[in-house]
Amino acid sequence: MITHLRGKLVEKNPTYVVIECAGVGYFVNISLNTFAKVGDSESISLFTHLQVKEDSHTLFGFAERSEREIFRLLLSVSGIGSSTARTMLSSLEPAQIRDAIANGDVATIQSIKGIGAKTAQRVILDLRDKILKVYDIGEVSAAANNTNKEEALSALEVLGFVRRSAEKVVDKVLAQDPSLSVENIIKLALKNL
Repeated sequence: MITHLRGKLVEKNPTYVVIECAGVGYFVNISLNTFAKVGDSESISLFTHLQVKEDSHTLFGFAERSEREIFRLLLSVSGIGSSTARTMLSSLEPAQIRDAIANGDVATIQSIKGIGAKTAQRVILDLRDKILKVYDIGEVSAAANNTNKEEALSALEVLGFVRRSAEKVVDKVLAQDPSLSVENIIKLALKNL
């Protein structure tokens, strides 16, 4: 498998580049994210992913290793092909996709053209555990989220609300934006109680 290419940039377009390596020109599909990072220097180096199908061999290039890893994770989801994964990486930065999956942010994933609610939920469901494990980010955000949730629930109990009904509302609020502060969780919960 071809894992990276280093050579002369022959042609550059928003969707592909042509790289000449030892006299051979490689047509490499890229995302807009990679297009922005490539620049116009004559020498270029890209991490690659070779997709082999019955009727074609397609090479995808990435400016950063992390973008390639997100691309490969997206390909592992049923219903996500290479063109959809490339569209996702053209619409959002790799870190934004990673964080949206880790935080269960369906709205961010769904904001990408061609991604519906079911596909966004499937991406999060299939990849969340992998993202949390690979990038080691789950415990920190989950712990902070849990602390904020508990503090908000305690405050709502002091205000006279039943914990069980308050917890349902707080869960809905946090599902929409897991990064809310305690004060904002309480404010939004009060509007819905």
